Amino acid sequence: MPADNLNELIKSALVVDDSAVQRQHSVQLLQQLGADLIYEAGNGNEALDLLGLLKLPPSLMVVDLEMPGMDGIELIQQLQQKGIDVPLIVASSRETSLLLSVETMIHALGMNLIGVLQKPLNQHQLRAALESFRPHGTEHQPDHDPQPSMCEHDLGAAIEGGQVLPYFQPKVDVQTGILKGVEALARWIHPERGMVSPDRFIPLAEQCGLIHPLTLAMMDQAMGQAAIWHSRGLAIKVAVNLSPLLLEKPDFLHRILELVDKHALPAEHVVLEITESSVVAHKGNSLGMLARLRLKGFGLSIDDYGTGFSSMQQLARIPFTELKIDRSFVHGAHDRKNLRVILQSALDMAQRLELVTVAEGVETMEDWRLLQDFGCSLGQGYLIGKPMPAHELPLWLKGHHRRLHELRPVARGTASGSAL
Repeated sequence: MPADNLNELIKSALVVDDSAVQRQHSVQLLQQLGADLIYEAGNGNEALDLLGLLKLPPSLMVVDLEMPGMDGIELIQQLQQKGIDVPLIVASSRETSLLLSVETMIHALGMNLIGVLQKPLNQHQLRAALESFRPHGTEHQPDHDPQPSMCEHDLGAAIEGGQVLPYFQPKVDVQTGILKGVEALARWIHPERGMVSPDRFIPLAEQCGLIHPLTLAMMDQAMGQAAIWHSRGLAIKVAVNLSPLLLEKPDFLHRILELVDKHALPAEHVVLEITESSVVAHKGNSLGMLARLRLKGFGLSIDDYGTGFSSMQQLARIPFTELKIDRSFVHGAHDRKNLRVILQSALDMAQRLELVTVAEGVETMEDWRLLQDFGCSLGQGYLIGKPMPAHELPLWLKGHHRRLHELRPVARGTASGSAL
């Protein structure tokens, strides 16, 4: 986060803690980071009363969990119910499993979370959390909300007019850092609204029957770009997300085969990512379609692994070639025992099943090193590269090659990377 954004985030703060000593400690840390105005409250009730008096809410809140009257968890729930969306820092000395539960709750409530930090707080951990914070919707936020005027006609015209384009996020070998593939992610570039979030138009496409032409348009562009890269000596795989609704389309396999023939791209270089929950919801012909896709040579990736309820059952009955571990089990795993255990178990199981493993949401070098230790195959996330237009990939690749020595495993007992 740039310095000016950090300054804006800590412009004003509210510290909620029943310990006067702990409150003062948090106040001092925030002041050292440049906070201009800091309010204090001794419990959740006091905090809500104070917020009701302020004309403008603070730019962040530091909330303790254990407090008399209204504890921190109830306070956070009350904030969500009242529509008060202030970026939160949860500070507590309680066990990691409890803090992880609170973090999951905050994400489920759709609130902005800066971090869940262990007490006693220190300036390093506080600054790191603030600098890594990205508010909801800031990645691709248009000037105004496009939802009210967005309709089926707009999206249909956008697909036909070539406004929906693939952005490519790199997937690299965890041990060597070498680029192995990309994931194609749909981006709607509207001539007036700018970037429209996929969270807006993908559900619309599924609701109004446009997901089939949208997916085929994405596949056509992604395969065409992959063929161009192959012709230039960059033989990487391209992954495309597959809506479960398409698995019930009898002609879907035929249409995909037409595209690989059109671009002279081997099916083995195309990976279809399917969320595990979608396969549970759509049985019927879906399993047969997945089996036929695998017979034709396409790679099948179980996406967001671990977020559903039937993960192992899906692996047992569907011929997946790749297991993609959800970001929620990767980000921050280096300092959370529960996440480390789940992550290592998933990787060990996948390796025994001879599946390629992909960890998404890799944002820190500490998590990257952990994935190396656990034997993960591929990594994907902002530490490596953000989703980008096809023409930006060669420039990214040049810069990435200069980073390879940093990304390769550190030899035990030395400070330098291994010479792989």
